[in-house]
Amino acid sequence: MRVDLLALRLMCFAWLWPVTQLNSSHFPTKRRHKELDLGDSNRQKHGGRVDLKMKKLDSTKSLLIKSEQLLRIEDHDFAMRPGFGGSAIPVGIDVQVESIDSISEVNMDFTMTLYLRHYWQDDRLAFPSSSNKSRTFDSRLVKKIWVPDVFFVHSKRSFIHDTTMENIMLRVFPDGNILYSVRITVTALCSMDFSSFPLDTQNCSLELESYAYNENDLMLYWKNGNDSLRTDEIVLSQFFVEDFQPSFGLAFYSSTGWYNRLYINFILRRHIFFFMLQTYFPTMLMVMLSWVSFWIDRRAVPARVSLGITTVLTMSTIITGVSASMPQVSYVKAVDIYLWASFLFVFLSVIEYAAVNYFTTVEEMKKLKGAKLPASFNATQAMAFDGCFHDNDIDLTSFPEVCSTPNTERNTQSRNSTVSGPTEGTRLRRKNPLKHNLSFIMSNSYMIDSYSRVLFPLAYLLFNIIYWSLYA
Repeated sequence: MRVDLLALRLMCFAWLWPVTQLNSSHFPTKRRHKELDLGDSNRQKHGGRVDLKMKKLDSTKSLLIKSEQLLRIEDHDFAMRPGFGGSAIPVGIDVQVESIDSISEVNMDFTMTLYLRHYWQDDRLAFPSSSNKSRTFDSRLVKKIWVPDVFFVHSKRSFIHDTTMENIMLRVFPDGNILYSVRITVTALCSMDFSSFPLDTQNCSLELESYAYNENDLMLYWKNGNDSLRTDEIVLSQFFVEDFQPSFGLAFYSSTGWYNRLYINFILRRHIFFFMLQTYFPTMLMVMLSWVSFWIDRRAVPARVSLGITTVLTMSTIITGVSASMPQVSYVKAVDIYLWASFLFVFLSVIEYAAVNYFTTVEEMKKLKGAKLPASFNATQAMAFDGCFHDNDIDLTSFPEVCSTPNTERNTQSRNSTVSGPTEGTRLRRKNPLKHNLSFIMSNSYMIDSYSRVLFPLAYLLFNIIYWSLYA
């Protein structure tokens, strides 16, 4: 019975197998017809835009490959310069300065951001074009062709901006002309002269040169002459940019020969107002503050000494602060002359009081030695606040009058005889006026303060007139 059922199932399966194959062969055709009908309906509904969009996506998908084939990059050796073996290839340079980021006096350098554009012709990259339109590429194609190896002479650091992609642009024209533009930030050396600092003007330059190709292989030149250098509006905190000027020159290296070199020259004039507020005005005030001691009583030793020491220390702090922000140069700067001259005036005001105090002490000691003190007189009671003897602090009424004796009368007669006019045949000795004036000032020490009140301001005013007329 089981054998009969199995035989019946095999007969049914053999009868249904051709029918199954026939149906499977018809279903894909229907599915394809259905997709084609759907496509026709969408094309009629959207006006054929689906096929055009699909074609556009397909054409951009292999754009890079088509460009390499169009430019025939694989057919040439771009390790060699264009026209190798012939005359030097001319490369035009065009620069647009975006900003001057910083200027450092301590390191003697500047940082500049610029757009550097190269122009040359490479017949190997010429391509046919009915519309005569150029093609623009990014850095991926630049690595496969020859480009000029321009570098910055005396540069310390430099880099190509790479946010969000490398800031490199390559534009190829149908006739083989090429524009290669790159955005660079470079820090270069600037030999500064600080003889007139901070009233100085600095001349800096950025130099461009080919590294491998001398003048026999590559000729650098400014593409549009003086118009090849353009700048945006540049505002600096301490400098005013007076002028940007391109220039051209040659550089010689003993082992490789002569090279074309391009210069970007610019003049920087320093703003003086910052240094007037930070250096010059405080220095002037310290010098004038030292003159206040001339109006303080000469017996007030603590007041005058403390004022003089305070001004000297303040001037030392100002000089140290200015020197810390400047390079350690071996010559004298204009600000050094002003600061040290002002420091000299402050120092002389302290020395002036030392002279006044000394002459006052000498004068009062002479007065005390010329008088006979009674036995009951205590000399320490006549000491003033500053430790010196003063005539106003001593009561001389208690001293006994000196009696006249024959000796004193003889001395008086002798003094009178010396005062009398010269007799015939005697020689007159001229007194030294300088010594006489000096002895007069020593005996009247209070006059030193009186003269200093006038001489110190006049001398400082004369110094300022000469200083600002020479450096301003």
